Amino acid sequence: MKAPVAKKIPQVLEAHGYQRTDDYYWMRDRENQEVVDYLNQENDYTQAVMKHTEGLQETLYNEIVGRIKQDDSSVPVYFEGHYYYTRYEKGKEYAINCRKEGSMEAEEQILLDQNELAEGTSYYAMGDWEISTNRQLIAFSEDTVGRRNYDIRIKNLETGEILEDRIPETVGNITWANDNKTLFYTLKDEALRANRTFRHELGRPVSEDVLVYEEEDGLFDTFIYKTKSKKYLVIGSSSTTSAEFQILEADNPTGEFRMFQERKPLLEYGIDHYEDHFYIRTNLEAKNFRLMKTPETATSMENWVEVIPHREEVLLEDIEIFKDYLVVSERKEGLIQINVKRWDGKGEYFIPFDEPAYVAYTTSNLDFDTEILRYGYSSMTRPSSVFDFNMKTKARELKKEQEVVGGYNPEDYVCERVNFPSHDGKMVPMSIVYKKGLKKDGQNPTLLYGYGSYGYSIDPFFSSVRLSLLDRGFVYAIAHIRGSETLGRAWYEDGKFLKKKNTFEDFCAAGDWLVEAQYTSPEKLSAMGGSAGGLLMGAVMNMRPELFKSVIAAVPFVDVVTTMMDESIPLTIGEYEEWGNPNDKVYYEYMLSYSPYDNVEAKAYPAVLVTSGFHDSQVQYWEPTKWVAKLRELKTDDNPILLHTNMEAGHGGNSGRFRKFKETALEYAFLLDQMGMTNN
Repeated sequence: MKAPVAKKIPQVLEAHGYQRTDDYYWMRDRENQEVVDYLNQENDYTQAVMKHTEGLQETLYNEIVGRIKQDDSSVPVYFEGHYYYTRYEKGKEYAINCRKEGSMEAEEQILLDQNELAEGTSYYAMGDWEISTNRQLIAFSEDTVGRRNYDIRIKNLETGEILEDRIPETVGNITWANDNKTLFYTLKDEALRANRTFRHELGRPVSEDVLVYEEEDGLFDTFIYKTKSKKYLVIGSSSTTSAEFQILEADNPTGEFRMFQERKPLLEYGIDHYEDHFYIRTNLEAKNFRLMKTPETATSMENWVEVIPHREEVLLEDIEIFKDYLVVSERKEGLIQINVKRWDGKGEYFIPFDEPAYVAYTTSNLDFDTEILRYGYSSMTRPSSVFDFNMKTKARELKKEQEVVGGYNPEDYVCERVNFPSHDGKMVPMSIVYKKGLKKDGQNPTLLYGYGSYGYSIDPFFSSVRLSLLDRGFVYAIAHIRGSETLGRAWYEDGKFLKKKNTFEDFCAAGDWLVEAQYTSPEKLSAMGGSAGGLLMGAVMNMRPELFKSVIAAVPFVDVVTTMMDESIPLTIGEYEEWGNPNDKVYYEYMLSYSPYDNVEAKAYPAVLVTSGFHDSQVQYWEPTKWVAKLRELKTDDNPILLHTNMEAGHGGNSGRFRKFKETALEYAFLLDQMGMTNN
């Protein structure tokens, strides 16, 4: 079967004295049947090219799903008289949300059976669910398309009745006031930016809902939540580099929100409440953030008093407030540390972790008056675990470790943490895992993963899915490149705006190091990234195509200049604070110098598998589609360029506990095929 050839309709795009001709601009029209037909042709072509791997795909899928405990359940969370948990039933795709009153020996009450809610849909995703203060009502949000537009519905937990109240196409988050009849939610504008917060009173028509706040600055999103103390409702507005909050007593939902601290350029902060003070995590004169506090009655920044100072070598990531303890999550040398402090000043300590690379995080700490801290832990060799930690006695109880069905021994695998030099001499960390006994002879198939944007750090987590590669002899590596916050805020800032190319250089240096250290060779090295990590894939393919045998680009952001110049495209304006505003010629020229779509050339490229979602709200489907068409037109080699568009999903691919792994099986089969390992 021959690859589809996209028709060309030249579209000239002009800015700053530059003219760019986009032959595939027409693909933006999702209502055009020709566009849909072309996407289906690409899917048919991918299926035909990969047909000889269908048996392998089935094997991989069965392996991946076979490691998942089907009749599983989460660790119960105690909150105000009930134990809340989620469980799964064998063969079913979606979770069942439950609770028991007083004891886990009590009768189970099913709050939401997502399998029933999903009936008749090809896609289903639960957004948020929140219990009312009297614990008699549950509000929940659901998306049945994949575009991250959620309808809010409300269920009476005493009668089992779904109320008539239905709030369509919200952001998905839900916040109850303390009166058990008022809830708050947020809507998006046409560009899918969360910009309006509304108040809804049960039983009243949605058309009568009250607009509480509208965010008019296109750089900012807005959201609402309730403090852990339950005393305050908080409306937040945030951009990549600035924030602002307004507060209102949760007992008075019809009152007027008042300003906490008005926004200022480059001032970031977040707030939580304890007793008669607010606690503020902020970058005020603190690149890596510090912790401040202020009285409830005087919240503007001139009243802030320091609690934890700024430290050059430590990034303050988050706090968790309890009645007697303050728990601080901070990142040092790329790894999370959890620091427990007593409010009375009688001591502090760190929870010990002893592996060279790991993930640790606080989780599900809803109770305020407790000595128990719940946290999660995993590493590239240790399955995800949930612990209850007594902050007074320091006793630790393992509540649950992820079960890998069929057996798994972490001692059969090796995890390493290394540092390698990038193009400018900066030392970049990388986490590596492989099966014990591996020979470093340059002959090992290797998958290098990266992201490197928005300050988001890809930590060295465990994946039972990944075992299908490791057990076939793969090395798996995560490059902790600039653009993340792995080494603090400066690490992020050194990989954005006019320094974005550091992200790409770091990733190429990671590949070079793996080759030089004899883990692999360019004939055995593959790369993978998604979304902004897909931008990374496109950029490094243009820069160093000879370094990689194959590349997987998932929902890739590759048409940087055209997208960032078009404010009608969802989420574009808010991205100015990540990439720069291309209406400024300096940023335009810099983006143009690395934009993957604009820099495709007539040269040999690696084999490429590109995945996309027709309903994607984050990266519009036409970006990967155009990129594939241009790559196929200009490349000078015989390597396959494949595009798989999920016509029923969005940015995250298929919904469902198991169905999502169909695409993973396709990706892994593609990697193995390029390595000549289809019989493994």
